[in-house]
Amino acid sequence: MTQTATFTGADGNRLVGDLRGDPANPGVIFLHGGGQTRHSWGGSAAALADAGYHTLTLDHRGHGESDWVADGDYNLNRFAADAGCVAATFSSPPILVGASLGGLASMVLEGIQSPGSCSAIILVDVIPDMDREGVQRIKEFMTDRMHEGFGSLDEAAEAVAAYNPHRTKPVSTDGLQKNLRLGDDGRWRWHWDPAFMKRAFQPEDQPSEFREVEELNEAVGTINVPMQLVRGQLSDIVNADSAEAFIQRFPHIHYVDVSDASHMVAGDKNDVFTKAVVDFIDTL
Repeated sequence: MTQTATFTGADGNRLVGDLRGDPANPGVIFLHGGGQTRHSWGGSAAALADAGYHTLTLDHRGHGESDWVADGDYNLNRFAADAGCVAATFSSPPILVGASLGGLASMVLEGIQSPGSCSAIILVDVIPDMDREGVQRIKEFMTDRMHEGFGSLDEAAEAVAAYNPHRTKPVSTDGLQKNLRLGDDGRWRWHWDPAFMKRAFQPEDQPSEFREVEELNEAVGTINVPMQLVRGQLSDIVNADSAEAFIQRFPHIHYVDVSDASHMVAGDKNDVFTKAVVDFIDTL
């Protein structure tokens, strides 16, 4: 059973999430990537709830049903602070599963802002040293129709298929609809605040304490909770060499490489991804 709940973020902003499972069970918070919504985690969150965990899939500020922040503050530190506020509502420190932006926020929260906020971190296709060309490709996809939008869900599906040609195009657009909002003009636009893109995927524009790859690596080095990296073998964001260098630097981090999966690991290979997560947290 899924229960929609609201939380208060670091700046008094309203955050919306879906809860599954028994609140008495260990908690797992899923933090999606930039430009996505909480619905990208539905299958994994349901599976973990069935496996005996209390799961929360959360819409970041400016995404999905969560508030767009009036001052446009979408810096990484605010996403991390929001995650900390939500984690504090659990009876004990939860596990954080963070994809891309969600993973970066998890590193900052536990490694810099508030150590002890979580009991483990699972990074989904994200490390401090991301491939800049891949990041730019995501940015271009997100901004291409940011204001114009799409005339139909099928048109949006064609754009997604062009961006992810390796993924089989779904028969139905029902899942895609959860990541879009219908405007008064009858056009569909991505379900996130366009102001987010003023900061998104641009580490050089972040506050200095989060700006450099080495600073994020140093933050990871201070994290004392178990960690796992789940990478998509087809990822253009975390290349194989960078992932290997990251694991060599932090050999305690458990590493899983998912074949035939891109940056969107959970969406491409949900069953394989979910099993990797369950297998890891069952050892904690």
